[in-house]
Amino acid sequence: MALIQKNQTFFNRYRWLVTALALILAVVFLASFATRRDDAVPVHTVSVVRGTIRSVISTNGKIEPVHNFEAHSPVPTTVQRVLAKEGDHVKQGQLLVQLDDADARSQSARALAQLKGAQADVNALSRGGTQEEVLTLDAQLIKARAARDAAQRNFDAMTKLQQTNAASVGEVKDAQDNLQRAEADVQLLQQKKKERYSQPEVAKVDAQRSEAQAAYDAAQDVLRKSNIRAPFDGVVYSLPVKQGSFVQAGDLLLQESDLSHVLVRAFIDEPDIGRLEPGAKIEATWDAVPGRVWQGVVNTIPSTVKLRGTRNVGEATCIVANDDFKLLPNVNVGVTIVTAEHRNILILPREAVHLEDSKPYVYELIGNQVRRQSVKTSVSNLTAVEITDGLPEKAVVVSALLTSKPLKDGATVKVVP
Repeated sequence: MALIQKNQTFFNRYRWLVTALALILAVVFLASFATRRDDAVPVHTVSVVRGTIRSVISTNGKIEPVHNFEAHSPVPTTVQRVLAKEGDHVKQGQLLVQLDDADARSQSARALAQLKGAQADVNALSRGGTQEEVLTLDAQLIKARAARDAAQRNFDAMTKLQQTNAASVGEVKDAQDNLQRAEADVQLLQQKKKERYSQPEVAKVDAQRSEAQAAYDAAQDVLRKSNIRAPFDGVVYSLPVKQGSFVQAGDLLLQESDLSHVLVRAFIDEPDIGRLEPGAKIEATWDAVPGRVWQGVVNTIPSTVKLRGTRNVGEATCIVANDDFKLLPNVNVGVTIVTAEHRNILILPREAVHLEDSKPYVYELIGNQVRRQSVKTSVSNLTAVEITDGLPEKAVVVSALLTSKPLKDGATVKVVP
């Protein structure tokens, strides 16, 4: 009796707790029973629609001038005048920078004097000597010919006298020897006039002339490069020197480019290179000009792969119009290359298409059940897939499961908005 009274006291004291536990057990039981009765799989669905799909390569790139001119200091010197500033639009032939060219002018004058002297030596060789030497040789040749003619007449006379015994054999022999010596003198002077200088002497003088010409050309080149003029109409986009500053040989003085067209150099990751073709559409964007898109086509595709930072990339190029000169050399841009673009085709979200053994399929909704349907696909990107066969327009397919329960062919589903 005491135990019964004790239990009744406990029940009376904790009646609310017992009632709550009973209610919870009833709810759990009903829920499990309902679940067992409802086998429908909750899903999201989507319809097949018509639209445009693009397959793209997204990467980065850099802007470079198409026509670029760089001027460097030819010698160590001082910047005498700077006649332009960065951003200036300049005309062909316009003087932009002047360097101190006093030394260059002096070197040019010395080189010119050496060149003229060497040219005079060459001319002398071609004429057989200097003007004085040529006149002297001509006079000697005239005198030698006269002596030869006199010796010839004397020999002829002695020969006739010998026939009448008026001249001895010895006298005839002396006359003959004199004639031979006179003839030899004439031949020697004629040879001197014709080939006075040997081949090594000619080569030496010609080398001296070539050396003097090279020195003069170099001096003239320094003079030209000391007065920098615009080689074409363009924009001065870099001018790192100031008037009065000292520059070393090879220092950059200015850069000019025709920025009405610029080159986009795109860096393509190695796995994407095979998708590139000449003529593919390119879109370039720059964070400094939001919303602006520069368009062009691929001019060259990568011919090699090189390491750029941590990436193996190939370089594709494209020339784009830049009529407002917004794109500047050396800026970094975003690049989108359209490898394929199809319009007015059937499209599904990528997550609605499944693969098994590389064969695509979908779960098409028929009433409140799904049917596994094989499809054919074409262009795809990160978000969508083109359907070329297997589904009509406006067909409804499962796009996502809202439970971990697997979906099978013929399964009953419950569409959740």
